[in-house]
Amino acid sequence: MKANRIKLIFAATLASAIIAFQSPDIQLSETQFQLPVLKGKADNPVLRIKITNHKAGQKLSGLSLGTKGVSDLSDIKAARLYYYANDSMPGNIEASTKAKLVSTVNRVKGIIEFDGDQELQQGDNYFWLSYELADDANLLNFVDAQVLSARINGKKIKSQQKDNEIKQRMGVAVRKHKQDGVHTSRIPGLATTNEGTLIAVFDARYESARDLQDHMDIGIHRSEDQGKTWEPIQIVIDMGTWGGLPEKFNGVSDASILVDKNSGAIYIAGLWMHGVINSEGKWVENLTEDSDEWNHQWRTKGSQPGFGVKETSQFMIVKSTDDGKTWSDPVNITQLGKKKEWWLWAPAPGQGIVLNDGTLVFPTQGRDKNGVAFSNITFSKDGGKTWKSSNPAVNESTTECMAVELSDGSVMLNMRANSNRGAIDDTNGRAIAVTRDLGESWTTHSTSHKALIEPVCMASIIRHDYQSGGKDQSVLLFSNPNSKTLRHHMTIKHSHDDGMNWSDTASSLLLDEFKSRGYSCLTSIDSETVGILYESSQADMVFQAIRLKDLIH
Repeated sequence: MKANRIKLIFAATLASAIIAFQSPDIQLSETQFQLPVLKGKADNPVLRIKITNHKAGQKLSGLSLGTKGVSDLSDIKAARLYYYANDSMPGNIEASTKAKLVSTVNRVKGIIEFDGDQELQQGDNYFWLSYELADDANLLNFVDAQVLSARINGKKIKSQQKDNEIKQRMGVAVRKHKQDGVHTSRIPGLATTNEGTLIAVFDARYESARDLQDHMDIGIHRSEDQGKTWEPIQIVIDMGTWGGLPEKFNGVSDASILVDKNSGAIYIAGLWMHGVINSEGKWVENLTEDSDEWNHQWRTKGSQPGFGVKETSQFMIVKSTDDGKTWSDPVNITQLGKKKEWWLWAPAPGQGIVLNDGTLVFPTQGRDKNGVAFSNITFSKDGGKTWKSSNPAVNESTTECMAVELSDGSVMLNMRANSNRGAIDDTNGRAIAVTRDLGESWTTHSTSHKALIEPVCMASIIRHDYQSGGKDQSVLLFSNPNSKTLRHHMTIKHSHDDGMNWSDTASSLLLDEFKSRGYSCLTSIDSETVGILYESSQADMVFQAIRLKDLIH
């Protein structure tokens, strides 16, 4: 593979561990970031090495790296060293001409010895260590690296480094940019079926990364081995050229997946937009493949009161009764759950839940009679035959949300709050509300806007059940970009008391510190393992499996 076609995605410099030593003409430092190292990618960033050169005519002829912290060396298929001159944080190297392959070591057995003949410019010179993982690498393992020594003009300079305390978790690049003819894959959902199969659901955005309206379908991948491998893409909601309009005017987006633990049935909800409703609230006539009209259901009057396809975006559901291998045709339930005066009623992306009494619950969102955003739930008491939507959860502008059943049987709704945009003070926090009557009435939770910060982004929350000391236990797990300003630092937090208190940054689990689109979805794989699918800095969609003990340690 040509060096300028190697894909490494880096973003803004954030928290890191730095170690350094000096010699008269050379200063060398290394920086390691908390990033996922992925199967399905030829190159993954592990260590950034900076050599500052003060003398002309200096060359790097070799570099020795240690592998302390690597769980199993057989997980590493190859190690590569790249030179980026003075570019410390390159972007997509697949499209870069700056990436120069210096050396490759296959079958890493211990100390990694890179040979080279790289002339150093005066000033800063940046190198990156990259790992390619073996196909059978264990997702629960870690990788690591440390600089031991460098050879400059044949002279060996030893490092006096200390352990930087960073080890990187492995994962799978479930969706990469432009994979399967899809420009961008977005909006993750993830669920575990009764058979133990993982189903990852997402927007397959064929032409661009933008939101509806555009050519996009709902796709899935299945995994029958707890996320180690994933089956090829399967499209489960595709409205095609319905109504005689091109596919780019029949997009479907924002999927949510729900597994009925009682029947085994699996439901996926998605939002279908037919044509374009313009900023004045009028459906645009005579659209063709060459038309460039665009609007969005959350923008201006892009979705309006009523039930018809030319009035409002449509709430669609598909169902599988064979563990996600095949799916029904889409069923339109817009008239079951939408109030006529609402501008919009839509799935909230991620995952739905089943209550202890068997009630199926989808998190949902919409726009009220004045176009103001709200969050609510939509439920079925008859195994998915009919659906009813609740009242809005809070009296403020909220959108994407996820629900969780608390230990007392009440339902907590965790919501993206638009008031957090630009709020960097103590008012920044997810909106939280609780209902005991399926959303007929709601109570604002005491932690609302006080506990879980956000940069205004979708987030995920689940209840994970396990045993400890022979007793049944449960913990709430929450994932989102742990920031008030930017979508970076994808983190999983935990609560042992139904969300009254949450782990702080030091006791939470950081997965990816670089900037990304930031959406995520959690699932319980088994009692001791949790899975997460998220929009990462390293791929469109990354899956990682995590031991429960690493989350609540």
